[in-house]
Amino acid sequence: MNVEIRRRRFASVVGADIEFERIGTGYLFTEGPLWHPHERFLLFTDIPGNCINRWSREQGVTTFRRPSQMANGLTYDRRGRLIACEHATSRVTRTEPGGAITVLASHFDRKALNSPNDVVVKRDGAIYFTDPPYGRVEFYGVPRPQELTFQGVYRLEPDGGALTLLVDDFDRPNGLCFSPDERRLFVNDTNRGHIRVFDVGPNGTLTNGRVWAETQGEGKGVPDGMKIDSEGHLYCTGPGGIHVFDPEAACLGVIRVPEDTANFTWGDDDLRSLFIAASTSLYRVRVQVPGRPVF
Repeated sequence: MNVEIRRRRFASVVGADIEFERIGTGYLFTEGPLWHPHERFLLFTDIPGNCINRWSREQGVTTFRRPSQMANGLTYDRRGRLIACEHATSRVTRTEPGGAITVLASHFDRKALNSPNDVVVKRDGAIYFTDPPYGRVEFYGVPRPQELTFQGVYRLEPDGGALTLLVDDFDRPNGLCFSPDERRLFVNDTNRGHIRVFDVGPNGTLTNGRVWAETQGEGKGVPDGMKIDSEGHLYCTGPGGIHVFDPEAACLGVIRVPEDTANFTWGDDDLRSLFIAASTSLYRVRVQVPGRPVF
């Protein structure tokens, strides 16, 4: 079977079984899948391939941007502008409607960021991102010394204002997502194998950090990509594939992906297709509960 069911509710959230459709392959390491809810296409990155790819039903996979500065995580802001985390440059950038690239963040305290990894945008326009050092090693980035002594989680004011360090005690902060009401922010730690949750204050700061869940199981995989569906179920990569948690942190089961999985997103018109970036390939599966549009 392609699923590992730990609680019966898994079947009503994901399905009693699923079929994988491989819609692209031959990449070096796929990441950052992002669905455009209005124009109905998917972007995804190939970090070592230095490329952002575009997929649509009509055209299949085409090149969206090359070079991509070894981009990793992608999202859209509330105006539909592309936000990208760049490994090669240690920047967070925004693509303007005319195609120009605006640098939103590159340094903190006069030192270069490690390598921004994943990014989300709050409804008020503030940008939150994680900053582990993966983009400073061979294959995933450009080898170079790390300037900062910590791995942080940051907040950017809307439209690229002040950069604030929110948390600095992670080993390898990676995937992050807001609860549906945006009162909590979830951030996983790849090396520690767990998901932490923080309360989000009125000014956007994070407090009361605590471990919310761990990704436990058999097979290759670590906490990396992480998102929440329209009913509050949290999906997070981990051993064996994608772990699905209910809002109370109980693991309902695991989508057992054919390849080591880095990230995923929901797409298609009903947001019930789960697009999965898994090592050399891009997969699609159908699930029961839809995701949420990015904007």
